[in-house]
Amino acid sequence: MPRPDDVTRRLALLWDPPAPPTRGRKARLTLAEVVEAGTAVAQEVGLEALSMRRVAARLGVGAMSLYTYVPGRTELVDLMIDRAFGELDLPTADAPWREGLSRYAREVWHLYQRHPWILQTNMWRLPLSPHVLDAQEAGLRTLVDTGLSAERVVEILGLVDAFVRGLARAAVAETVENDASGMSSDEYWTSMSSFWADWFDVERYPVMTRIWEAGGFDTPTDPFDASLDRLLDGVEMTIDRAREQG
Repeated sequence: MPRPDDVTRRLALLWDPPAPPTRGRKARLTLAEVVEAGTAVAQEVGLEALSMRRVAARLGVGAMSLYTYVPGRTELVDLMIDRAFGELDLPTADAPWREGLSRYAREVWHLYQRHPWILQTNMWRLPLSPHVLDAQEAGLRTLVDTGLSAERVVEILGLVDAFVRGLARAAVAETVENDASGMSSDEYWTSMSSFWADWFDVERYPVMTRIWEAGGFDTPTDPFDASLDRLLDGVEMTIDRAREQG
């Protein structure tokens, strides 16, 4: 369990970072530059390979000098995540709920495409930082005045977050596989085309065959948008039912 002093120090760095000194010798680096370098390293090698030594090497300084700015790797990752979430163009307070929630989901989706290393963190323990909480506030705000109970609002936003994370992880895994194999998804499935003629048993899988023949497995132009629309349709029905029940 983290010690109280460690928690206080960790939160203070997020909410009240030290200002650059105004007297004496100018610092060689700024906290923002350290966080930017950490983000760049994570983009290149992934979060698991992120180390203070790698960040220092990118900045051209000794690893020990970084501890002047951040106590350690954990605090650096907190700041990197907050910096990334600060890129979100969140829905405004006056946006209709569906427009706002759709924008929230799409913004988070694009964030994960830009910074896939975030998906390597424990998403249940994101830092209690200004920009992370700004995102949660904006997401909750889209639903709070729709007639849903407070519990249902939290539940639905959690569902949207889980949906976005799940598809984002799948998309990132596909990109990694494409790079490793040198083969796109379409090229992979084309290479497996003999399976359908030589091995697939239509009698064993009649429902799958029926849906296939009806075009059910045709890939939509944008699977994320199509799936998000279906999810929001379900949210809309839940809102309508809550309003009817008063």
